Amino acid sequence: MTNILEVLKASTDKLLSEKSTVSVVESCTGGLLGHHLTYLPGSSSYFQGGMITYSNEAKINILGVNEKILRKFGAVSKEVAEEMAFQIRDIFASDYGISITGIAGPEGGTAQKPVGTVWIGIAKKSGVIAHHFVFTGDREENRKLSSLNAIKLLLDA
Repeated sequence: MTNILEVLKASTDKLLSEKSTVSVVESCTGGLLGHHLTYLPGSSSYFQGGMITYSNEAKINILGVNEKILRKFGAVSKEVAEEMAFQIRDIFASDYGISITGIAGPEGGTAQKPVGTVWIGIAKKSGVIAHHFVFTGDREENRKLSSLNAIKLLLDA
C-alpha cells in the first residue's frame, strides 16, 4: 500500500502551490478523510471544512442530496457520490469537493454491493465524477483505503 504520508504531502504541496481549497463529506469513513487532510501543518490554507452524513436523513436534510436520487440508486452509488461531492463543494465554496460513501463492513453488503464497495466523488468547477472501488479488507482497512484513494483522486484532479 502506498504510504499515506507521501500522498498527503504531495496533495498538500499541490493544493498550497495552486492556492486551491477543498471540502469533504464522508459516510463510511466517519471523518477519517478530514483527519488525514488536516494532519499536516498548513491545512488551514486549503481545508474549508467537512461533514459526516452517515444516515440517509443527514444526506437529505443537512447536505441537500436529492431524496429521489438517493431512494432510486441507494446511498452507495455513483449518483449519490456525485451529488454529495457537488453539494459539499457548493456549501463551502471550495475549489474541490470530495465525497466518500460505501460499505466498510463487516456487515451491510449485498450481492450487488458487497462489503468494501465504495464510491468516491470529486467535484470541481468543470464538473463532478465518481470513482468505484471494491476493497477486500476488514472494516478499518476499507476505511483507510477509501481515504487514501480519495486523496490520490484529489491529487489527480
